[in-house]
Order: sequence, then C-alpha cells, then structure tokens
Amino acid sequence: MKVIGLYKAQLKRIGPRSELTGIYKYPTTSVIVNKLGIEGDIQVDKRFHGGPERALHQYALSSYEKIIKHYPLLYRKANVGSMGENISINTMNETNVCIGDTYQIGTVTIQVSGPRMPCFKISEKFSTPGLDKFVAKHGIHGWYYRVLKEGSFAIDDDVLLVSRVNPSVSIATFLKVVQSKTTAEDIIKNAMNAEGLDPEWKEKLEKKHQ
Repeated sequence: MKVIGLYKAQLKRIGPRSELTGIYKYPTTSVIVNKLGIEGDIQVDKRFHGGPERALHQYALSSYEKIIKHYPLLYRKANVGSMGENISINTMNETNVCIGDTYQIGTVTIQVSGPRMPCFKISEKFSTPGLDKFVAKHGIHGWYYRVLKEGSFAIDDDVLLVSRVNPSVSIATFLKVVQSKTTAEDIIKNAMNAEGLDPEWKEKLEKKHQ
C-alpha cells in the first residue's frame, strides 16, 4: 500500500449560517505530523473533528465510486480529497481496516481510533441534500487515527500494517454495532472493548446498550 494523496485544510465558510469549516482541503506532497495531526491543518469543530483521538482522517477511494454511482452528477466534485480527509491510501476501506490497527508511514506511527461520523457539512459542500445520510446508510464514513509516534511522511511512501489487535472489529463491523438496535450482546461487548477504540466511542456504546 502507498500514500497517494495528502491534504491540509483551507478555512472557508459553509451553509446557510456561513459557518467556518475545515472540510475544504488542498493537496500537498509531504507533511509533518504531531499528536494533533498534520502541521498546518485546521479542524474547526473540535467536538467532532480533531484532538489526539481524531488527529488524522482517511477516506476510502472505493467510497467515492459508490457516491458517484448513486449521484452521477457529482462526478466532477466527488474526487479524492473532497470529503475532508487528510490521507488517501490505495486499497484500504471500511471492510479491511480494523479498530486498533497500527500503521507505519515514513517516520510516523498511527493507530485507528474509530469511524468518522458524517455531518450536514458534507451535504452542504456538495450541494446535495441527504448526501450525509447516504454516507451513513452505506457505511462509507472514513475513519480517524491517533498519532503514536510523531514524524513526517510523503506521497508514494509505503504504508505498513504493524499490528492488528482486533481482527474481528473492522470499521464496517463497528458501524453495524453503532447503527443497530438488535446486535447480539457478545458482539456489542467485543466492539466496545476493542483495544485502541476512542474512549468517547466506548462511552457512547455503553449508554446506548444499557
């Protein structure tokens, strides 16, 4: 696997209330990464984006294909980097990425902490009502990383899977637990107790399934 895209935020306003957002990103060829993500990147709403548990965001290339298939008029807009991600890596998606996966890229070590939850800004950016709900329904959310080791990496760098501690808890599996009301208790506990899971997600699952 290789890094095929890197992106930093360009601060803009969005929506009827002209809210600031970091979903608009521009490409770059190399990045310096600290515990809070890419230096020079911007996350506006820290309730949902940014912080040490959501330092980097990745979106799957295959998810763009699903969006364009359903919304063909978005073929010019829904291109790599347009979902507000920081990283694009070929072949990775919600079915083959697991909670707690640790990857080495350049001199940086990162760990999958949980899925990204889509918000209204996706629909606003693409001028497509309901796009955020489509993303949620089809489980094409993308996911976040925490940074275990700071450093730098660049386009075309190799991506090495260092460890997989929760092989049965892919992002896709975890999202099914989040969205379902009838999931078996053992599956819920397995997801809730996944090593490396963002503590905020564990708290949400505990409240939901009390």
